Amino acid sequence: GVEWGVPSSLRVLTANIHQLRDDRSAVVAVLRGAAPDVVAIQEPPRGPLGRLRLRRLARDAGLRVAVGGGGARTTALLVRDGLEVLGARAVALPWTPGRTRRGIALADVAGVRVMSVHLSLHPAERALHLGRVLLLVGATAGPCVVAGDLNERPGGPSWDRLLLHLRDATAASGPTYPAHEPRSRIDAVLVAGLDADGAEVVPGEAARRASDHLPVVVDVHLGRGR
Repeated sequence: GVEWGVPSSLRVLTANIHQLRDDRSAVVAVLRGAAPDVVAIQEPPRGPLGRLRLRRLARDAGLRVAVGGGGARTTALLVRDGLEVLGARAVALPWTPGRTRRGIALADVAGVRVMSVHLSLHPAERALHLGRVLLLVGATAGPCVVAGDLNERPGGPSWDRLLLHLRDATAASGPTYPAHEPRSRIDAVLVAGLDADGAEVVPGEAARRASDHLPVVVDVHLGRGR
């Protein structure tokens, strides 16, 4: 058995849900089917009812919102009940007028710092925001997970910087975008101080209907790693 809040592994899923503009029931089906412990969300629903819609989505998927709304902007974190969550917070990122306001959703889940990130489409802004992400990674004493939509393919400058500090746990998972005919791997889970296995792009028709990105899931193992 697993003690309250002290599992031996965490199943981490990252999903850009396109503000629930596509097929909400498919998003719920994907989240239920993948049975994650932690979900790094990008593009949660926004607007006056955004937080309520995110809470309802989490509930329907058997999860709860750890971080959503406010400075998290285009990110959120969902967790399953029974996991200890500490230090949950939103980190707003510098904003350029005329561009999307972005943030980071961050929490310590069962002793692992998990960050949901959604990097900018603009290279200079992406580099600036990534600097903030890496400051948070550097300030983390224990194991760390950075999961999200990097808006960049492997081999790009953001990846190069991330891989100086983290390991790509989803290197073998395959392309994620666009969902209907994926060609680019721009969604990923990176880890420090953890072993990981079982990485895959979530298969099936529901995943293709849920969003314009395919979600990625991986199992990270606590208590060991590099």
